[in-house]
Amino acid sequence: MNFPLYFSRKIAFSKDNKNNLSRVIIFIGRLSVALGIIVSLITVSTGFGSKKAIKERLADFNGHITVKSTRSNSSYNSSVLDNQGLDIKKIMALPDVEDVQKYATITGIMRNEHNFSGIIFKGVGKDFDSARFKKFLVAGTTPKVTEVGYYNGVMISQKIANDLHLKVKDSIVTIFSKTDQQPIYRKFEVVGIYKTDIKMLDEQFVIGGINHVRKILDMKPDEIGGLDIFLKNVNDIDKDFPEIGNLIGYKNYAEKATEKFPQITDWISIFDTNIALIIIIMLIVVIINIIMVLLILIIERTNSIGLLKTLGANNAQIRATFINYTLIIMIPGLLYGNFIGLGLILLQKYFGIIKLNPENYYVSTVPVDINPVAIISISAGILLISAIALIVPSYLISKISPVKAIKYN
Repeated sequence: MNFPLYFSRKIAFSKDNKNNLSRVIIFIGRLSVALGIIVSLITVSTGFGSKKAIKERLADFNGHITVKSTRSNSSYNSSVLDNQGLDIKKIMALPDVEDVQKYATITGIMRNEHNFSGIIFKGVGKDFDSARFKKFLVAGTTPKVTEVGYYNGVMISQKIANDLHLKVKDSIVTIFSKTDQQPIYRKFEVVGIYKTDIKMLDEQFVIGGINHVRKILDMKPDEIGGLDIFLKNVNDIDKDFPEIGNLIGYKNYAEKATEKFPQITDWISIFDTNIALIIIIMLIVVIINIIMVLLILIIERTNSIGLLKTLGANNAQIRATFINYTLIIMIPGLLYGNFIGLGLILLQKYFGIIKLNPENYYVSTVPVDINPVAIISISAGILLISAIALIVPSYLISKISPVKAIKYN
């Protein structure tokens, strides 16, 4: 029989605990553990959820990985993608690749009697994934591009629609310019309005037919300005990036969705620091409270310690007994903390109770990510680290004299 474990369970579930100081001490210990679990779960789920949501929005709009011509540099006017060394079939055959879409972009100005707005016109082809983009739609439909002739429907952001007082089925004139040439005018019909909550996208991009861009930039009918590569999992970007880079040719270059807007990437990286800092603080609070509980329980049960020593129990056995006793006290706190924490997370996930300003946070509601591994790791980590932290204060037991302890009142 494991004496320390057996005896710790006996005193933990003893009815005596309900009538003395132990009841208060046990409540404090469990409360501190529950609060630590709740705060840690919310921190991890919202932190990882925000990172994932922002990355997915960037990737679903522009592709997880984008391929461009090296001649494009930082210009939004596409240069023709070089076909030498570019193997689109092999890229599409990669196990993590879900879809590949062609596009071409050009800058322009939308204007009417109300206002004007500088835009990036992104021309897409018949392979444009409307289903992927529907999550951003707030009105109308996505463009139905066939690449036969010139499709005059465009999808604009809610920001541009508000600035120009536009709604679905309205017409809008867009002005495109080329070096040393007269401005080129095009009249489009608004078929859809989208909103990503990412300011840099909503302020600039208009989605339309690729043939307009080809015509303005003097591209041939089969030429494109770039590829949007969509992966099955946003977390595979770093893993698949080198392999895709080997299939695009030396005159083209690949760019990750997370690298297009470095200010957003830098902002996302702060989450890791904040998550680690909050978990460390909560862990310290829990450990301090649990150590205090252990010390008070040792003082309260000094008579029992003296009696155990008199009956032949050594210091190591008694220390193990009280450490087990304290950990048993923590378990209900862990259960209640997980129950309440997961409940709050699920409420936010399905009802979006807490709102955010998208101009500052790039999302309109607090996103959450429920990761079973993280949930189990938090509980197991707090329990394990608390057990290790209790070893040093438990040595107070070795200082207790059996004779004095039995006389202790």
